[in-house]
Amino acid sequence: MITAALALTACGRLTVMPPPDGEPVVLKPAELATTWTDRDGGTITLKQDGTFTADKVCLAAGWYDSLAWSGTGTWSQGSNEKQSFVGVTFDADHPEVRGSKPDAYSALKEGKVLKLWVAVGDPDNDYPNCVLTSPAS
Repeated sequence: MITAALALTACGRLTVMPPPDGEPVVLKPAELATTWTDRDGGTITLKQDGTFTADKVCLAAGWYDSLAWSGTGTWSQGSNEKQSFVGVTFDADHPEVRGSKPDAYSALKEGKVLKLWVAVGDPDNDYPNCVLTSPAS
């Protein structure tokens, strides 16, 4: 019994970090076109013309964790029946990742707060999610 428990522990946790609190939501482009802020004060301002400006905003790219990025670029929205997704493409590559397109954010609503979030880092570890917030209109 102890051997089996140790073997499972050695394999690591096989679950993905849960999303932050909130319910999936479909947002209109006008609701997305605002300034979003992460827990460290990083911001990304999505503009109605499909461009954005970012200042040290958290993001997810591959297995990297704790990445922040500043710059400009374009954004687009996708959705299924229950949830919106926001993809961003920076004008320049990230110096650590060597790419310009991080993983897409998913939309949530918790009370009067809208959230865009994405899981960061190795899904078998307890890395925090990247969560951006904005007041709901």
